[in-house]
Amino acid sequence: MTDTQTHRPRLTLFDLDHTLLPLDSDYEWGEFTIRIGWNDPVEFARRNAEFYAHYQAGTLDVHDYVRFAIDAVRQRGPETAAQAHAQFMREVIHPAIRPEALQLVRQHQQAGDTVLIVTATNEFVTRPIAQALGVPELLAMQLARDEAGWYTGEIAGTPTMREGKVLRMEQWLAERQLAWRDVESTFYSDSMNDVPLLEKVDHPVATNPDARLRALAQERGWRILDLFTPHP
Repeated sequence: MTDTQTHRPRLTLFDLDHTLLPLDSDYEWGEFTIRIGWNDPVEFARRNAEFYAHYQAGTLDVHDYVRFAIDAVRQRGPETAAQAHAQFMREVIHPAIRPEALQLVRQHQQAGDTVLIVTATNEFVTRPIAQALGVPELLAMQLARDEAGWYTGEIAGTPTMREGKVLRMEQWLAERQLAWRDVESTFYSDSMNDVPLLEKVDHPVATNPDARLRALAQERGWRILDLFTPHP
C-alpha cells in the first residue's frame, strides 16, 4: 500500500432503516399519520401494501410512492407538519434509538471519519432523525418545493435508491473535488437494494442483513454485523 493510500480520508456511510434504526421510519411515519387521523386506515393500508408488493418485485415507481407518502404532509403545511413530526420523534423514533447504534456512529466520528446517512426515505421524515443520531450529513430522497418553499409531492434530483445512492454519493464527492479513489470508504446496510453501493465501497458491512444479503455477504466475504436482532 502506498503512502497516499494509507492517508486517504475515511468516509463512513450508513443506511438508516433497519441499519441504524431497528425499524422502517417511512413505514412508521405512515402508521403514525393514521393514528393522528391524517390518513384513512383502510385505504392507506391498501395502497401501501400495493407499493410494498411492487418494491419487493422490483417494479416500484418511486415517484408515485413519494407522492403518496408525502401527500398528507403537503396538504397540512409546514407548521402543522413540523408539530406532527416532533410528536413522531418523541413517540416513535427516540424510544427506538439504540445505544449500540449511537456507539457505532460515535466510534467512527471519534476516529476522524466523515459520516453520512444515505437513505431512500424522504428528507422530511429523515432529517430530524439524522440530527437525533448526531449525523449532520444526510443524503435522503430530496423533495421538490414550490415558489412558497413547500413540498410539491415530486422528487428533486436523483432518487437515493439502489444505483441512485451511488450516483448521489458521486455527486457529493465531486462537489468536494473528490472521487472514490481519493477516500477510504465504508458502508453499513441491511438491504439487497443497497448492493450497488456496497459493491462500490472499500469496506462493505452487511448490517442486520436480511437472509438474501446475509447469503451474499457470506459468499463474497463481506463483514457481517448484527447490531440488532437479525431479520427473521
